[in-house]
Amino acid sequence: MEQKPISKAVIARLPRYYRHLSELMEEGVERISSNELSLRMKVTASQIRQDLNNFGGFGQQGYGYNVKYLYTEIAKIMGVDRQHNLIIIGAGNLGQAIANYANFERRGFLIKGMFDINPRLIGRVVRGAEIMGVENLEKFIVDHEVQIAALTIPKTKAPEIADRLVAAGIKAIWNFAHTDLVVPDDVVVENVHLSESLMRLSYRVCSIQDEKERRERAQDGGTSGAGKGERRQQP
Repeated sequence: MEQKPISKAVIARLPRYYRHLSELMEEGVERISSNELSLRMKVTASQIRQDLNNFGGFGQQGYGYNVKYLYTEIAKIMGVDRQHNLIIIGAGNLGQAIANYANFERRGFLIKGMFDINPRLIGRVVRGAEIMGVENLEKFIVDHEVQIAALTIPKTKAPEIADRLVAAGIKAIWNFAHTDLVVPDDVVVENVHLSESLMRLSYRVCSIQDEKERRERAQDGGTSGAGKGERRQQP
C-alpha cells in the first residue's frame, strides 16, 4: 500500500510530542490519554489522535498511550534514534553556542567538526570539536560520513558554501544564514531566520496589545454612553 504524504504541520508537531513524552517519563507517568496529553500540549485530543493515526495510531481505547512506547516510536519516525554526524560552518558566537548545546548529543546529533575562515579561530576546540579551515571541507565530510551541515555564516558566503556541501554529499543543511538556498530536490534545507522569528513575535505581541486597547476603548465608550443616558432620564 502506498504511504500517504504527511503534512508539514504534523511533522512540525512531532518534536513537541517527543519533548512532552520525555517530560512525562521523567515524572514517572506510564500511560496517558489523548485528553490528558491535549491539556499539556494545548492541542485538541482529536488533533492528537489524527496526527498519530498518520503513523499507525499507537493508542488503545480505554487505555490511552503507553508513554515510553510512544516516545520510542516517535523517535524512530523522526530518525533521532540513529546517529547523525554534523558539522558547523561558521565558528562565531552562534556557531559556538550550537556546539556547546549538549542536548544535541542526547538526540543523536554528533558535532564532528567546525569550520571558519578566521585564522584566530582555527585550531581552537569547542566542546570537543576542532575549528578548521574551509580548504579541507570536502575531504572531512567524506572521511567522517557527515550528513548534516549547519550554516552560521554571512548570507553573502552561504550560496557558495552550500554548493560545496552539496557536491561533497551533504543531504541536509540547517541554514541560519539570512538567505534562501537553491539546492537539488534530494537535499533538505531547514531555514532558521532569527530576525524573521523575532518579527513574528513582535506581530503577535502588538496584536494582543492592540486588541486589548480596542476592547478598553469600546468599554469606556459604552460606559460613557450609558452614563449620559441615565442622566437624561433624571427629573
